[in-house]
Amino acid sequence: MEATIRLFDLEPHRLSFTAEVMACEPAPEGRWWVMLNQTAFFPEGGGQGADQGRLGAARVLDAHEKAGVIRHLTDQPLIPGGTVSGEVDSQRRLSMSQQHTGEHILTGIAHRRWGVENVGFHIGTEAVTVDFDIPLSPEQLRELEGLANAAVWANLPVRVWVPSPEELAALEYRSKKTIDGDVRIVSIEGIDTCACCGTHVERTGGVGQIRILSGIHYKGGVRLQILCGQRALDWEQGQQDENRAVSRLLSAKPGEFSAAVSRLLSERDGLKTRAEALAEQLFTHTLRDEANQQIRVAEVTGMNPASLPRAASRLAEGADVGLALLRTEDGWRFALCGGDSGALARKLCAAFGGKGGGRADMAQGTIAAGDPETFRACLKEDI
Repeated sequence: MEATIRLFDLEPHRLSFTAEVMACEPAPEGRWWVMLNQTAFFPEGGGQGADQGRLGAARVLDAHEKAGVIRHLTDQPLIPGGTVSGEVDSQRRLSMSQQHTGEHILTGIAHRRWGVENVGFHIGTEAVTVDFDIPLSPEQLRELEGLANAAVWANLPVRVWVPSPEELAALEYRSKKTIDGDVRIVSIEGIDTCACCGTHVERTGGVGQIRILSGIHYKGGVRLQILCGQRALDWEQGQQDENRAVSRLLSAKPGEFSAAVSRLLSERDGLKTRAEALAEQLFTHTLRDEANQQIRVAEVTGMNPASLPRAASRLAEGADVGLALLRTEDGWRFALCGGDSGALARKLCAAFGGKGGGRADMAQGTIAAGDPETFRACLKEDI
């Protein structure tokens, strides 16, 4: 089959077209692969997802290129030899173009400013991932975001063309790999010149805005998550909704959240300290109540789970066994001290459903059912 004519290269902003159906083959899950003599649907490639839209009554869900032939994944079959009208989803194309051009602006500026190389790029469903080969500090990322948006506001032309071999040899451009044959170049004067197969806006103003959401260390460099255009606006509006909700919860204006949260944390720490003191007082009374028992079992309230072994050890002082219990949604957490603790813990778990174990002098675990007195009775059988 002859290679598909790539209308998205010849007329980058054309979204409607007619074409001849060259072939139609079954695809998994009741779908179909449709091949046309020409198409405006960009196939997945270069980190960018495929266009979607319609071919006649059929929905185009995806598109891939193999050996120069573009295969359209549809939800209905088309008749080979017939003619079909195609319509690319304009909103998805615009979003993909905004993300891709925005990435070129960011990378081009970072390359010129700090010698950064782009070693990874993917337009995800929620955010765009960009990998740089060297780390950038938060201050550098903030500067980069400002410079990138200044380039957007300058509304510079975005030139897309295939230079002649002679022009290409004299051209300085970025490329992740060696390309055989024609090389498609995307250039923004003063910002970036790069080999690229993707779709782009006509002028940088079409990107709308660029937001760097995060930058984390990755393979010796930095991985950025960015949003451009409508995606950036949607994210910002979501953040605004979240800020309103937090404002109501904290009774604080946006911009005053840190002070309000600091106050709440201070109050929480004070309450936590008081609760721990009350829990200790309650446990002291429990120790007195259990003083005449050789198998001491106590439910501790308000204690941190990490305090259970210490509570069990205190219960076991002057007794055969100390069992400290903390109620949970699923039953009990426990710590057991005295006797052969590990063996006793395994017996409790087998009798009441649970899991646990430990050393001869201390064991811990969980129990699904039962109550303190049934646990005491169970332990008495072996003491």
